[in-house]
Amino acid sequence: METIKDTIKDQSFKLLKVQKLTTGSSPEIFSIFLEKGAEFTEKGSSRAAHIIVLEGMIDLFINKKIHHLSTHQHFQFGRDTPHWIEALEDSKFLIIR
Repeated sequence: METIKDTIKDQSFKLLKVQKLTTGSSPEIFSIFLEKGAEFTEKGSSRAAHIIVLEGMIDLFINKKIHHLSTHQHFQFGRDTPHWIEALEDSKFLIIR
């Protein structure tokens, strides 16, 4: 059944919100909302991952480097890569793995 959902549009910013948008295990798509100054921490993913910034600006800390990402930018990294994210402003992004 086809459905249209406003999940991303309707989520508000309050520290950290994570919502899985897909069912099943492959691919997994997560909608992440980070309030300015909040952090999303993760030790590493068992799969390669893509981050797509929908709105805002984030710092991605990976391999001892900081990558500044803003609206409509995309970043890809390999599996088992330790990383964490900090919101420089209220931000919405997807993680696809």
